Amino acid sequence: MKKIDLEKIAKLLRYYIIQSTTKAGSGHPTSSLSAVELMAGLMFGGQFRFDVKKPKNPNNDRLIFSKGHASPLFYSLWLAAGAVTPKQMMTYRKFGSPLEGHPVMSFPYTEAATGSLGQGLSIGVGMAINAKYLDKLSYKTYVLLGDSEMAEGSVWEAIQLSVHYKLDNLVAILDVNRLGQSTATMSGHNVLAYQKKFSAFGWQTIVIDGHDFAAVTHAYQQASQAKGRPVVIIAKTIKGKGVSFLENKLGWHGKALKPDEAKKALIELGQVDLKIRGQVLPPRAGKAKSLKVKFFKPVVYKLGDKVATRKAYGYSLARLVKRFPQIVALDGEVSNSTYAEDFAAVYPERYFEMFIAEQNMVGTAVGLANRGKIPFVSTFAAFFSRAFDQIRMSRYSNANIKFVGSHAGVSIGEDGPSQMGLEEIAMFRTLLDSVVLYPSDAVSADKLFEQAARHQGIVYIQTTRAATPVIYKNSESFPIGGSKVLRQSNKDEVTVISAGITLSEALKAAAELGKEKINTRVIDLYSVKPIDVATIKKAAKETKAIIVVEDGYHEGGLGEAVLYCLAELAKVRVPVRVLAVRKMPKSGQPEQLLNYEGISAAAIIREIKKLIKK
Repeated sequence: MKKIDLEKIAKLLRYYIIQSTTKAGSGHPTSSLSAVELMAGLMFGGQFRFDVKKPKNPNNDRLIFSKGHASPLFYSLWLAAGAVTPKQMMTYRKFGSPLEGHPVMSFPYTEAATGSLGQGLSIGVGMAINAKYLDKLSYKTYVLLGDSEMAEGSVWEAIQLSVHYKLDNLVAILDVNRLGQSTATMSGHNVLAYQKKFSAFGWQTIVIDGHDFAAVTHAYQQASQAKGRPVVIIAKTIKGKGVSFLENKLGWHGKALKPDEAKKALIELGQVDLKIRGQVLPPRAGKAKSLKVKFFKPVVYKLGDKVATRKAYGYSLARLVKRFPQIVALDGEVSNSTYAEDFAAVYPERYFEMFIAEQNMVGTAVGLANRGKIPFVSTFAAFFSRAFDQIRMSRYSNANIKFVGSHAGVSIGEDGPSQMGLEEIAMFRTLLDSVVLYPSDAVSADKLFEQAARHQGIVYIQTTRAATPVIYKNSESFPIGGSKVLRQSNKDEVTVISAGITLSEALKAAAELGKEKINTRVIDLYSVKPIDVATIKKAAKETKAIIVVEDGYHEGGLGEAVLYCLAELAKVRVPVRVLAVRKMPKSGQPEQLLNYEGISAAAIIREIKKLIKK
């Protein structure tokens, strides 16, 4: 578009930013006003390519608002592109409207849910990796960043990795408007400070006046010619630009104008062409490349052999690619412990080393998932807690991600509490519609990885460091939402419910008690969420008490899952005891730690005998 038309578009955007937020009575108009020229120049300046009628077109360029609070600008852009009507724009932030306070997936032009700052660039990395290394498509990924979120470490994780992978199809646009929510940013308007930082990491940098259309459009032209490294456009802007009483002033962040203030602001804007619409260039044609797949037979495990569930991971994933060709794997530089390295050895083109940067790893997985891949993301279970914000936000992006956490529980031994995954089952259980799986042997692990690949949505699979006996035949099936009753009789006095490493302890305890004619039912609760209500209900009716044993903290774990299940069954009344990690963990041998925490076979036997006496 000509400069004069871009200026008309800019007025239109400012008009709807003000009108929509005033009508809503909330929103972030000043954060939106600062980036108007930057975004109008991108979408309508001759570089951005997108089929407005087909937002799912795989060749479309991707646009991510990492500063998701600038949603009034985001929606106004799509109004100017003809995808949103003026009437729809006035539903901004209203219940039931797809134009929510921060972009979510109900709005079809949203690439990923944003708003929790510091995450958009990581998502962009995933989309850029997909284009460059997997689909081999020519689309570019553009990410609008706010200068306040540059204080987030996850942004710098993404900045490093994008250089490592030479993502010359990734363009960051940094809106340096100087003001945060409550104070000025650390660097203020010092755009050269940002330039030095990005340059030091290896990015191509372009510094501009973010309100000069000639400079903006020229910057995008330069970015389109990038070779071998990502580009950042560092734009000096004014927060609240276009409205004199808002410009460069603290105290206006996240505040909508009152009707009389909005009227004053619109007078300043002057005449607005409400009918003008911008033209978006169509995407380049292209067909996604198909990655090669190989056939592998499932591993045949022998009953009684000792195999760590983590060891089943890499090869299981490799064999699943034939059935699920969209599988890719990411690991946080512990692949020789998670056994993701076994997958990488077979499919190096599908494996992406993410180094020790779990927040960026999860964000990148969101980008890959939202471009149609099935990312399996692995690290030590404990380290997922670093990335919980990214994990919870991935749910709002409807991301189809599988998280695999190894080294769970005190049973990992001498490494001590910093390496022990004790909270992750609780953490992943809190996510809406999540699936939480906890295999106890290599066979169940292999089958549950397949179930995870088949399931659409977030799945967490917890694996164990120590080798555990193979207790299942290779022909067994493990549907999500199920469980396995491993010991039972019509004379069972107590039911023990467990999963993972402590299931072996439960079986040992039941065998010892059997010698004393104390019949114990043992249930493998491999599907923690959703939980097998029918089997637990049956056990509660047929035995005198239930003991839940878990190698993790009680709060939010297996025990609470079972207690909640029984609470839902109002007519079932049975004593429940939960043996879990309740003391401060410490270094020691696995057997010592299981005894110390009261979750060993000996502890289970003691608890059952106490209950029987009562």
